[in-house]
Amino acid sequence: MSTALVILAAGKGTRMKSDLPKVVHPIAHAPMLVHAMRTGATLDPDRTIIVAGHGADLVAKAARDFDETVEIVLQDEQNGTADAVDQARDALSDFEGDVVVLYGDTPFLQPETLEKMLAARVNYDLVVLGFEAADPARYGRLVVKDGSLEKIVEFKDASDAERDLTLCNSGLIACDAKLLFELIAQVSDNNASGEYYLTDIVELARAGGHSATAVTCDESETLGVNSRADLATADAVFQNRARAELLENGVTLMDPDTVYLAFDTYIGRDTLVEPNVVFGPGVTVESGATLRAFSHLEGCHVSRGAIVGPYARLRPGAELSEDVRIGNFVEIKNAVIAEGAKVNHLSYIGDATIGAESNIGAGTITCNYDGVMKHQTTIGKGVFVGSNTMLVAPVTLGDESMTASGSVITKNVEDGALGISRAPMEIKPGWARKLFKVLRLKKSKQDKGQN
Repeated sequence: MSTALVILAAGKGTRMKSDLPKVVHPIAHAPMLVHAMRTGATLDPDRTIIVAGHGADLVAKAARDFDETVEIVLQDEQNGTADAVDQARDALSDFEGDVVVLYGDTPFLQPETLEKMLAARVNYDLVVLGFEAADPARYGRLVVKDGSLEKIVEFKDASDAERDLTLCNSGLIACDAKLLFELIAQVSDNNASGEYYLTDIVELARAGGHSATAVTCDESETLGVNSRADLATADAVFQNRARAELLENGVTLMDPDTVYLAFDTYIGRDTLVEPNVVFGPGVTVESGATLRAFSHLEGCHVSRGAIVGPYARLRPGAELSEDVRIGNFVEIKNAVIAEGAKVNHLSYIGDATIGAESNIGAGTITCNYDGVMKHQTTIGKGVFVGSNTMLVAPVTLGDESMTASGSVITKNVEDGALGISRAPMEIKPGWARKLFKVLRLKKSKQDKGQN
């Protein structure tokens, strides 16, 4: 059976107090819309349609950055959820199969739940996802009788008896595409809000002789985001789940609550992560690595046995091979560090390659940017770079070469050679005492003047 996703992402989200559309606000460095899309993608859908409205260009960009094949349709006026889904009518006019309706501001739905909904579609024409609410509050209620879903009642329109129900509506549905749009065409706005409710299709389906049922999930999966406080809560939920999954998969987190993960962070088993490590998007860490405290990683790959930090920064394009050592206050950007190489102290390595077993001394800088263009530094195998070396790119250090400490290297250094560039040193006997005497006299005069 073919499947199409329709993801509703048209809301402005006024409670967010933001110029941005609600669904592009990030959770773990990814727009919340992307979290919904990623779960939906586990169904391997034939079509994915995003219903955008406020800030449609930003919503479309966020969606296409994740999946360039998505289709974008517009809901110009916010007239309710049935109207939102109806905007996909033309796009799905020739589609035969099931439509699953998701929400871009509901980021924590699990793949198993979607599979359960589609499994229920085998026996029912319409499937709605519900949950038992600890505090039903103002959620819509699911009215179920003898296992069949009779109707969904919005809180504003519910009777006292219906408000006592605790089985609540998540908003998600699965239905045959043709039937879905037939039902939506019958929805009216005759309700307390004057909107076209998607929830009305349940009662319309039953009146037309079609079957409906509700499947349930844990309430935590239905967490919606409507405010900055909700966004913070959602991010905390994501972090707790992601940390628990890492621990379950054999990663050691010395202080889990202080480790911040991105939506796509991958860490292999037997890796040790010390406190206060932050992961941006696009990080892969292989098994058996060590990430020391207060390090920041983004868009990088760390191989088996590598040690990073403390206080290290790996920026996009950093590629660390096996058993590499990156020490404290070292920044790596768009650079490949080969097996066993070491950059241990206070260095910047950008737009560079470093060969196996090379050692980069403290204070080394690859001067890669001339104010207009970036240039490459190439360091061979077994190279020793002396402390406080400036490598003015483009420049190459050959295999087993060396630079003297304090050098400014502007020319290539051949294999096995020593590169040295220093101003001549002079020693002036007695000058230190004379200079201090002059300085102290000057300071004494300044202190008297202040008094």
